[in-house]
Amino acid sequence: MAEIVQQRIENRIPELEQLERVGLFSKKEVKSMLKRATALEYKLHRLIITKVDFIAYIQYEINVLELIKKRRSRIGYQFKREEIEFSIISRINNIFRRATTKWKDDVQLWLSHIAFCKKWNTKGQLSKVFSSMLAIHPEKPALWIMAAKSELEDRNSSESARHLFLRALRFHPESKKVYQEYFRMELLHAEKLRKQQKELEQAEIDVGEYEFSPEIMSGKLAEVVYRDATGKIQGADFILSLLTIAAIFDFTKELQDTIIQDLQSKYTDDSVTWDFMAKRELQATVGEELQSAKGRASDIARREERCCQVYEEGLNSLNTEAMWACYVSFCLERFKRKTNVQELKEKRQERLLAVLQRAHDSSLLKEDFYKNWLQVLLSSGDSEQTAAIAMAATQRYRQSVDVWCLALQTMVHLGSGATGKLFQDALTHVNPKLSLPLWQLQVEWSMTSQSPEETEALFQRGLLSVVPAVSMEIKEKYIDWSYRAGGYKKARKTFTSLHESRPFSKAFFTRMIQIEKDQETPKMSNLRDFYERALREFGSTDDDLWLEYIREELGASGQPENCGKIHWRAMKLLEGESVERFTAQYTMLQTGHI
Repeated sequence: MAEIVQQRIENRIPELEQLERVGLFSKKEVKSMLKRATALEYKLHRLIITKVDFIAYIQYEINVLELIKKRRSRIGYQFKREEIEFSIISRINNIFRRATTKWKDDVQLWLSHIAFCKKWNTKGQLSKVFSSMLAIHPEKPALWIMAAKSELEDRNSSESARHLFLRALRFHPESKKVYQEYFRMELLHAEKLRKQQKELEQAEIDVGEYEFSPEIMSGKLAEVVYRDATGKIQGADFILSLLTIAAIFDFTKELQDTIIQDLQSKYTDDSVTWDFMAKRELQATVGEELQSAKGRASDIARREERCCQVYEEGLNSLNTEAMWACYVSFCLERFKRKTNVQELKEKRQERLLAVLQRAHDSSLLKEDFYKNWLQVLLSSGDSEQTAAIAMAATQRYRQSVDVWCLALQTMVHLGSGATGKLFQDALTHVNPKLSLPLWQLQVEWSMTSQSPEETEALFQRGLLSVVPAVSMEIKEKYIDWSYRAGGYKKARKTFTSLHESRPFSKAFFTRMIQIEKDQETPKMSNLRDFYERALREFGSTDDDLWLEYIREELGASGQPENCGKIHWRAMKLLEGESVERFTAQYTMLQTGHI
């Protein structure tokens, strides 16, 4: 082992001598580097070596490279790169190779090597790293795409990139991403050739026998990729992804037309096709430029109407939930667009409401759309129709908490007299374990809209819930409402009546503690009683509660001599990490840091 390390260190001597001779490093720094490199080399030759040792060595060498770069810039010396930087870069590549040979499955290690090669412009080495990595990880399409892009962008070799994509497709013949990037690469290659030809023509340079192939420059290779891809992968969404890529390039009109024809002929049973064809009407060109806002609004209205005609045609042949969802989403998106023309705004609202009603009648409208529908209806001021749709939603989705909450919020907003009964119906149909949002909504409504007697009766019903989350929430709101409705005495009476009825939440006790503190002359005996009750429930886990109790005793009304007993009790009851947190916080409290 020592002989190998010594040999590697000796190989560094010419490079270190050059660093000292040209003034980039001092003699002392060179000795320090030699000592550090020796230690790192020995670590890589132990019986048991770790990945961390390799990474530490690589990072050290990269730091040296960065330092050399800065010092060259500072002193303005740019020579002897082959003897210095090239030697270090070669050594780093060698260390990376040793690491990736030992930990072949670590993709991140391979990617780190690739990133290093790119940063320090070692393009020849980059191809070798990609080749070795893909030989071990051929099952990862993303790595094939990365390698092909590197060949195209870093080495400017479309031929190598094409070769890698073809190899990738042997391993992943049905990978959408590989086909999409291969398709994009061929279009980029064609665009590059078109630019080269244009530059040569502008410069009036005779290229001799070399001619640019018109088929390649028009995207015929990309069309071959498209044909192969669509032969193996079906689906309108995939074809549209290729169309989106083709639309980026200004020379692909024929290719785009081909893709659209295939889409229309093969996938008329897919709502994605109809959605795309409808939205294309929005991009239709206008004969003359419209100057006035009213003229532009009129043109937009016509385009939107043509879109709707396509959607209607799609519904005639494809009356499905997905088709209605596309239609409703389009109308909703157009409705939400801001416009200063009132006629256009009203037209969009009228269209949206009509489409929503028809979708509702078809029984294919999802519950998510009811929220948007009710919002539109509320803004239109049609309270009768709003209430009807809210009720219809609850009839269709009887067990959905979200739908019930939406309908109830709507009825509360409208001030409907049937709201109370609707709350009861909701609690009847919804799973009790999921009913907490309904209870919260009902309590808020009752506190603002019903008499104190009716609200108190509601709280009493909520206390009987077998769901712990509901019972605890009702207790918290009950004590808070009691204080607002009847003052301190009523809140204290409510607390006394509830404190024996489990389960409790910490907020139930802390709210009563805060109410006591809010009094003009809070009683310390009452605060102690509340804290003691809370600690009986949560003392084994809640270190914050113990600290709050101690702070209370350290206050103006407390007795600091009690803090020691409280601390002793806390240390006895708390468990696990709570003990460590409490000890740390208590120490900071004693030293005045908190």
